[in-house]
Amino acid sequence: MSNWIIYSIGFIAQILFSSRLVVQWITSEKQKKVITPTLFWTLSLFASFLLFIYGYLRSDFAIMLGQGLTYFIYIRNLQLQGEWSKFPKIIRYLLLGVPTFIVIYYFNNNVIDRDILFKNEAIPLWLLVLGIISQVVFTFRFVYQWLYSEYKKQSTLPFGFWLLSLVGSLLILIYAIFRRDPVLFLGHGLGLIIYARNLILIKKEDARND
Repeated sequence: MSNWIIYSIGFIAQILFSSRLVVQWITSEKQKKVITPTLFWTLSLFASFLLFIYGYLRSDFAIMLGQGLTYFIYIRNLQLQGEWSKFPKIIRYLLLGVPTFIVIYYFNNNVIDRDILFKNEAIPLWLLVLGIISQVVFTFRFVYQWLYSEYKKQSTLPFGFWLLSLVGSLLILIYAIFRRDPVLFLGHGLGLIIYARNLILIKKEDARND
């Protein structure tokens, strides 16, 4: 597949990711507190779907791992907001089926694909480890958010989510520089600003409540 097609998929994914942050940021600025609109989770899900495909086409295990860990958390948040069932069935089947098919078929039956992902000369071992650690830290924010939301019985983005977002994004930005990946670099460059701003908003809201 042509590189321009692969990078186009990645950039579209990052545009969607950036759009969700902008939507969340504008909504929060209007309310003067951190808000989680439904559109945030919808954009997250479709962006994650595309970035998972991008990671596979780039033979980048770190990217695939990060998206795979958060993918179903996005779906769960849409369920908590009562929106998942409103998606057309064909869309739900597609969103659930394609990533599952890639994981089950390619990683269990195609040794060549596994060798490309884990023995890729373009990604030395130390960089792969950095990428995995970065994605795990960045992804854990949604594990934390999911557990917090289940506890509260509503979809919300707490302080810990934004703190982990900031730290994870910084690590991924370093990975992107060494990996020479413009898709990750541009996406997380914008994210850092919004993550920091949400931390400030939460601190201000806590100060008002005190």
